[in-house]
Amino acid sequence: MNKSESIANLAAALVKAQAELSNPKKNRINPFFKSPYADLSEVINCSKSILAGHGLSVVQLLSFNELANVETILLHSTGEWISKTLAMPVPKHDAQTIGAIFTYSRRYALAAILSLAQEDTDGNAETAKPTAAVTQKPKIDYAATLNAATDLADLAVKWRGVPKNLRPGLESLKNDLKQSLTDVPNFPEASK
Repeated sequence: MNKSESIANLAAALVKAQAELSNPKKNRINPFFKSPYADLSEVINCSKSILAGHGLSVVQLLSFNELANVETILLHSTGEWISKTLAMPVPKHDAQTIGAIFTYSRRYALAAILSLAQEDTDGNAETAKPTAAVTQKPKIDYAATLNAATDLADLAVKWRGVPKNLRPGLESLKNDLKQSLTDVPNFPEASK
């Protein structure tokens, strides 16, 4: 952690802000694990005005050098600050993947610096009875999702979101869509 020479005012303000902060509500469903989570905007929305009321703000700076780096800086109106950088590996070096890693990293780093819970249900699955909201899985019409593909790359992304146990029943639809999208002029062939 890096910090200004003194953080006395920042610490006092953070104590007061944390007394008012609540954990962000889980407002999204992870399409791969079917688990609920609070997205970045929810973490920001639940904290921004409370922090401002105590003279605090957060800045997150992004950089990329084979790792996605997010430096999260908690600032106080007196000029005091603390910061920490989170570096995450990037499995695929394309803009969409890098952007997703930055968003994920920003969410976790912001929650961490403010001591907000990102309540993962995985670790407590065996010991705690899940609530009805957590156990309800969204009903996803994967055929409609595949049919909404706009090009081969979009189809490939949507196909990766289909659970493996459902793929055999949707294989012929995917192949038909792939053929129809390939027949459209000026669409590049997507890699498998």
